[in-house]
Amino acid sequence: MQPQTVTIDLRKLPLLAGVDEPTIQKIASVLQVRSATRGQVILNKGGTGDYLLFLLSGRLQAVDITEDGRAIGLSFLEPGDYFGEISVIDGLPRSASVVASAPSIYGLLPRPQALELMHTNPLVTERMLQRLALGIRRASSFRTILGIPQVFPRVYALLDYLAKKKPGGLVVIEELPTQEEISIMLNTSRETVSRAIQVLIQRGVVEKDLRRLIIRQPQVLRDEMALAKSPHDGQKPSGPSA
Repeated sequence: MQPQTVTIDLRKLPLLAGVDEPTIQKIASVLQVRSATRGQVILNKGGTGDYLLFLLSGRLQAVDITEDGRAIGLSFLEPGDYFGEISVIDGLPRSASVVASAPSIYGLLPRPQALELMHTNPLVTERMLQRLALGIRRASSFRTILGIPQVFPRVYALLDYLAKKKPGGLVVIEELPTQEEISIMLNTSRETVSRAIQVLIQRGVVEKDLRRLIIRQPQVLRDEMALAKSPHDGQKPSGPSA
């Protein structure tokens, strides 16, 4: 087989957009490009922060491993995203693992060059600070979702969290995670996730369209979440308990 040639325009990566040309060329000279198959571990929790990484194509998932060995999905990474910055910044071990959820290509920028990029480019630093702040807010929201005691409302809360409002008012999840990925994120079974989504489809709350999920009745998801968080006074839960 002929070796695959990968052409990368670093200027199109959101973190590097607008960075001066000498810096772009310096990054290009040291960036190492790798490929990963589905299910391959790219970063291990506890590993050293030797690189800042960029996802060039494919899809990745950040995963935390609990003390009893269970995997909990944290977030998804899409092409253009960067990751591994926390360990690059503080020099401490990786705080999570990253696994390829689809065949992927990614780039590794060595820590010395990554730190130089942060120290000499205020635009890059500002973007990273905004990303870290967003990550803190998302982690808080996700902790709230995991705190919902009933599993079905927990699934509904995650769908509401992932949904985005499009021009014209349509609310959709463009790249719906697989049921297995959702089950890992919510610490439940794939079968339970399947049943919860099927209930929503039967009620006309959501509609599946290939990998896209259209939320026809967003308020219903929020109502289910509010019901799960409040005292039920003997009402029957809307889904099985965790």
